Amino acid sequence: MNRSTKDLLLTALAPVMWGTTYVVTTEFLPADRPFLTAMLRALPAGLLLILLSRRLPTGSWWWKSAVIGTLNIAAFFALLFIATYRLPGGVAAVAAAVGPLVTAAATMLILHQKVTLRSWLLGLAGVAGVAMVVLTAEARLDLIGALAGIGGAVSMAIAVTLTKRWGMPKEAGPAALAGWQLTAGGLLLIPLAFAAEGAIPALTGTNLLGYAYLGLINTALGYWLWFRGIGRLSVVPLSFLGLLSPLTAATVGWIALGQTFTPWQTAGFAVALAATVAAQLHAKPKTPATPAPQLARV
Repeated sequence: MNRSTKDLLLTALAPVMWGTTYVVTTEFLPADRPFLTAMLRALPAGLLLILLSRRLPTGSWWWKSAVIGTLNIAAFFALLFIATYRLPGGVAAVAAAVGPLVTAAATMLILHQKVTLRSWLLGLAGVAGVAMVVLTAEARLDLIGALAGIGGAVSMAIAVTLTKRWGMPKEAGPAALAGWQLTAGGLLLIPLAFAAEGAIPALTGTNLLGYAYLGLINTALGYWLWFRGIGRLSVVPLSFLGLLSPLTAATVGWIALGQTFTPWQTAGFAVALAATVAAQLHAKPKTPATPAPQLARV
């Protein structure tokens, strides 16, 4: 296995982990607590990564981390959980499918790079495929939930593009960068959670297990892998890996919750997966001007 294939597969693990967010939220966590859940997902994971990396931001990375943390963590997590609580898991996940299209637009506007017609068409195919998987006749649509899901995808796409533009900070690797952003976003979510939802409710053992999984596996490990990939992969092909999140959500719902998978949904799954794979073909990995140190060095 060559290095680029290894980087691709490791990065793909992140959206696969994120695809389990929906079932964990609905089955393990307290109901109707989107801001609390967002905060408890982000802040402990961020502090853990800072502790492991033993690095704090320097210079301009204080404000850059705050900007990306606001977009990629505070806004994205809050909007994601609003969508998750208001919509069925699969319907909430479909909003992530617009990520490649938004990223393509942000690549043109922020990075001033051309995006091929092939990428636009694959992005549309991804949206169509995911929609075929999750938008069944029984799907319950909610306008606020749908707008929140789309807003979260837009926020994350812009954050990824800005991260690509600014590159990796010197003397710090993906663990540190992920930790800074998760901590910044988590701190911003604290007043929002208490103002909107009040005090933390009594948590059951199941709740604590769900939050532990979200913080340690889904977020700390997932975001380390994702920021590692941002430093090594091209931004538009990278964004197509996000389609693995709603596909994973649908698969988990089928396996764990006994949800049915029709031939139409199977065809949509194949279309979205094919778009994801096709987006990686002929994509040249981009390496930052200053190579990112590995986790063991930070």
